[in-house]
Amino acid sequence: MLNRTLLMPSLSASLFYKEVDQLQPISFDKIFQFDRFNSLCKGFVQLGRYSDLTNRTGEFDLQKGSGRKWTIKRDFDQLRQFKREPIDGYEVIRITGKNPFLWHDHWPLKYYARVFECLVLVDQISKEADKVVSKLRSKTGSFQDATNVNYVAVHMRIEKDWMIHCKNLEQRLKINQICSSKEEIMERVGNIVGLKGPTVVYLAVADNLLEDKSILTGWKEGFLPFEKKKLGVLGIYKKYPYLIQSAIDYEVCLRADVFVGNTFSTFSSLIVLERTQKMIRMAITISCQKDVRWPSYAYNLLGESNGPRRWMTNMSDSNLQAISYGSTYIPC
Repeated sequence: MLNRTLLMPSLSASLFYKEVDQLQPISFDKIFQFDRFNSLCKGFVQLGRYSDLTNRTGEFDLQKGSGRKWTIKRDFDQLRQFKREPIDGYEVIRITGKNPFLWHDHWPLKYYARVFECLVLVDQISKEADKVVSKLRSKTGSFQDATNVNYVAVHMRIEKDWMIHCKNLEQRLKINQICSSKEEIMERVGNIVGLKGPTVVYLAVADNLLEDKSILTGWKEGFLPFEKKKLGVLGIYKKYPYLIQSAIDYEVCLRADVFVGNTFSTFSSLIVLERTQKMIRMAITISCQKDVRWPSYAYNLLGESNGPRRWMTNMSDSNLQAISYGSTYIPC
């Protein structure tokens, strides 16, 4: 909108249960390949480094409005105004204001999807994800002929930070399709239509925030659940801060044959967005009515045969509303 290079951002976790040691920001290039991003997104979005600035004192603060009166139109008009002189003469425009996560967005969803195609993990994190995926596939090896998937990944959102947030959100929105208990998740994953034979299930959970340690028990016969400790990869994750642990889990979930998550989780929603975009890029027919490669499901919404509802991203959405804030409406 401002036709400017974005100075390399820091990434941070967003937890509703304020574990201070989990919230330390990490530089973008510690997780994603900086030069690769600029190469893939050339002509669309570009990143710059602070060290490239010639005049670091030449900053102008763009103060974002907030509240109900700060409409999408007012936000858009402000951005257009800041493209003109004398403001456009400043080398750096710094956008400031309250609650940046709630700022309006002005791109259709398909443009944001393009940005994700430019995000390539640094080799170190990608190799750690390779090790976790390899471990999961090795668990399937002994009964490969009896099953039709390598592994199912479940973003099992039952940690204490999530339960505080989702219960407050259910009260505010007056709905009951956000929080899911451990038992509900297990039941619905166990009822996914089409899974056959022994099925390896990877449970993507934030171990440090998990109070219920019994997530491996109670699964339907034929489902073989693994978390980090049982899989033998806890040492891989413990080497890194919370945000990089999440990046590894994100990649493991992204590569799964089947993914199951929660539509009110941004983590889950972004994985489904990437999986949907992947099918589009590979010219795979997208349909809610037939089997597809890399299917995704929402366990917080009831679907066929008491299983989770099939989930794909509506790529024609005009904004990121459903992904950023969650929704009970999904195309399938």
